[in-house]
Amino acid sequence: MPNITTIHAMTRRGALLAMAAAVVIAGGVAHAAEWVPQKPIRLVVPYGPGGSSDIIARVMASEMSKGLGQQIVVENKPGASGVVAMQDVARSDPDGYTIVLGHVGTLAVNPSMLSSIPYDTDKDFVPITLIAKVPVVFVIHSDVPAKNFKEFIALAKSEPGKLSYGSAGNGSAGHLAFEQLKLVTQTDILHIPYKGTGAQLTDLLGHRTDAASAGLPPFLPHLKSGKLIALAVGSAERLPLIPDVPTVVEEGYPGFESSQWFGFLAPAGTPKETIDRIQSEAVKALKTASVSERLKEDASVAVGSTPVEFQAFITAERTRWGEIVRKANLKAE
Repeated sequence: MPNITTIHAMTRRGALLAMAAAVVIAGGVAHAAEWVPQKPIRLVVPYGPGGSSDIIARVMASEMSKGLGQQIVVENKPGASGVVAMQDVARSDPDGYTIVLGHVGTLAVNPSMLSSIPYDTDKDFVPITLIAKVPVVFVIHSDVPAKNFKEFIALAKSEPGKLSYGSAGNGSAGHLAFEQLKLVTQTDILHIPYKGTGAQLTDLLGHRTDAASAGLPPFLPHLKSGKLIALAVGSAERLPLIPDVPTVVEEGYPGFESSQWFGFLAPAGTPKETIDRIQSEAVKALKTASVSERLKEDASVAVGSTPVEFQAFITAERTRWGEIVRKANLKAE
């Protein structure tokens, strides 16, 4: 019959074995909890091809596909100020196989500008990560009788309502940025919405519109060719790719800031482990040379936030842009 010392030793050994087993089991559970996609993932973009949203979506999708082991397929779905794409994703299964490229327009502007929208930015989606910010650039066709910002504003004031500008659609970053500019400069310039930056750019290059505002990438080749002229940038500082172009602040409008931004969201109810895996792969992608250099080339600033940080950012931006929408009395057209 074992003595007390033997019993204590056996008890200790049993406890240690139990702890070791618990560690193994916990490790197995932790490993199993990491979401591993079994089929391609659909990334829905609320605007057409050719703009900053499309560029960012495709460069991120390409890099993230490597880490996830499944292809991320970009699906451009423009229409109704981004509502078509957002509604599609809101109604999709919350299984990680459908995500959306959220945008300042769809998340911060639509709730104030549209009388009703078939989705709730807070209840129908779960934030994943803020990917990047893209400062807005204001440009005009080279045939417009103005060669710089001050001349363009003077021309607009001398001919109220005659000049026009195009945007990627109602509620797009370009739309809001130009309306913000009209507010501070007290000018009357006609807005013409398109379904995406590509369509907007086609008419601008054909001089069927006079001006536009959007991220730098789609404009850059045409600025270099002389077809378009950059008037100013909406960021607090000048852009390295166009260092000679002043900021709106430098042109005499203190406090002006306008940037579009992009981030991933999934349908509400998507499991946390799925959100965490996509967020992790997105942050990894942003740190790779292929993505970071491409974003720099496109004058985009990489971010890579947590889901909680992204939600706080969306809330703050919705308040800021909501005020601009009300002051400019913007309505869905």
